[in-house]
Amino acid sequence: MKLHRPTVLILSSDPAFSRELTESWPEGGEAPEFVLLEEDLCRELRRDTYELAIAEAINPEKRANLRQALAAAGKPAIVVHSDTDDDSFSIHGPILELRRGLQSWPGMPALLGREILRRAHADSRASESDRLHAAANAEATLGRYMVEMYHTVNNALTSVLGNAELLLLEPGLPATVLAQADTIRNMALRLHEVFQRFSSIEKELSVVARESGKSALARAASSES
Repeated sequence: MKLHRPTVLILSSDPAFSRELTESWPEGGEAPEFVLLEEDLCRELRRDTYELAIAEAINPEKRANLRQALAAAGKPAIVVHSDTDDDSFSIHGPILELRRGLQSWPGMPALLGREILRRAHADSRASESDRLHAAANAEATLGRYMVEMYHTVNNALTSVLGNAELLLLEPGLPATVLAQADTIRNMALRLHEVFQRFSSIEKELSVVARESGKSALARAASSES
């Protein structure tokens, strides 16, 4: 199965900016897919089309526009600027702003970008794990309810079946009553067969609980080591 490659959106009008950034991207693991876009088109950003944006702000006005558009998109972003009067590093919500310098370019944005993608991937896996865990808990709750209902209904069916059998053995009853008692017995037997199939749920829940206990112990041991 092909794994999803994260998309890094590069917002710049300078091809050299994109080239230097991609060439300095740290190796290890699968590289993201880089998409170059003119920064003047940043107002058209769609948050579902990328995981990280790295933008070049060539002047304070471009920087303000980029900050506004990227903040509206709500995805992680790195803005590289050259404003010497500003801090070399600042954070504005999901946006990191770096002052371009000989020592920080292009290695620092690439390293930060890789770490942002790594954390985003970890958060995504954790969210998916939580979703699956919640779904499993819901199914387990339903399964336990069905097991409880199985025992309750099975006891009631046993009583119905027993009384129907006694009616069929009662001498002198009209044929219509015997036919109705026979129908009750047959339907009770059919329902009993249906509910017998739910008996396997109890065994499955025991297996799931045992495996969940093993997984919890393994996670605890891993966190302690």
